[in-house]
Amino acid sequence: MSAMETDPFSLFGKWMAEAEKSEPNDPNAMALATVDGLGRPSVRMVLLKGWDEAGFVFYTNLESRKGGELANNPHVALLFHWKSLKRQIRIEGDVVPVTTEEADAYFASRPRISQIGAWASAQSRPLEGRFELEKRVAEYTAKFGLGEICRPAHWSGFRVVPQAMEFWHDRPFRLHDRFAYGRDNDSWTARHLYP
Repeated sequence: MSAMETDPFSLFGKWMAEAEKSEPNDPNAMALATVDGLGRPSVRMVLLKGWDEAGFVFYTNLESRKGGELANNPHVALLFHWKSLKRQIRIEGDVVPVTTEEADAYFASRPRISQIGAWASAQSRPLEGRFELEKRVAEYTAKFGLGEICRPAHWSGFRVVPQAMEFWHDRPFRLHDRFAYGRDNDSWTARHLYP
């Protein structure tokens, strides 16, 4: 990248398209950082399921550890790292819940076993062993039979509304390109940073 673009979403779209061509697995994987009630950070990988200028969407069990942390503190950070491209994107912002319609539509698009898994998994809570999980999957498989599986109330999504985005591209001799964008109401300011 020789010149900094003025629109971070345009740049994100270009980089994501390139990652989809070059990354061998899950180019939409992103690290999601949250904090607990004591301000201690926690990070895990989630999958980006949609994005536009309103933000970056992922789905989860609302009763999980991350769900509880998001309910108590909406401030989060995301990190995309594409090793094949030697690039990363950092995003900071707040989460807002997706609409019921968005959550229902995405849930309906998931494979059936993933839908059953959303019902069967008491995410983040202690598990006696693999058999306990498999038993719960069998119970929900029998419960739903061949019928439609509705989205459980404890499963939904969040949209990360970005306030800051930074694009990092590896360059020889550690002289990397870094482009930082900050939101000011409805506009973005761009800065080129030292590596």
